[in-house]
Amino acid sequence: MTDHQPLKRRQRAGAGSISEKVGKQPIGKVEHIGIAVKSIAEARKFYEGVLGATFMYDYERPEAGFRFAEFDLGGFVIELLEPLREDSFIHKFITEHGEGFHHLTLDVPDSKARMAELKAAGVRVVQEKEHSPTSYEAFISPRSTHGVLIQVGSGYPTLSLDPEWEKIVPGLRLNKK
Repeated sequence: MTDHQPLKRRQRAGAGSISEKVGKQPIGKVEHIGIAVKSIAEARKFYEGVLGATFMYDYERPEAGFRFAEFDLGGFVIELLEPLREDSFIHKFITEHGEGFHHLTLDVPDSKARMAELKAAGVRVVQEKEHSPTSYEAFISPRSTHGVLIQVGSGYPTLSLDPEWEKIVPGLRLNKK
């Protein structure tokens, strides 16, 4: 075989690799991306004014040291994350990496069971939390994903478009797809 042939024909994953231990179907769908910013007020000027995104809602998590704002960009959700204090994970992220892409969130049905499968296959998980019987989230380490922090979850508060947000944020009406 020549170097011009597709990689999958030249090289196959080794026996016992993670890709052989998990399903071939997509785990879920992209729900939103998180972007770490120093100031939501400043960043939204670009996302609304230049890209045409529409503000959906914002929410503060003082116990975790951050706040966030959700924007709809043609059916795609962008989440801007701003630190509230110097000991927050968002402040630490911005200090180490600067403003920018923070995480990708996947809406995964039966996410707790799927994460158990991934962990059994050797995927490194850095944080897990069950918020309720219908809400679970976990973060897959960038060391397992080639540099991307991936949030996997289901339900409120993990998913930006979960209907529970309408009960939490006064006046919010999410567009149901």
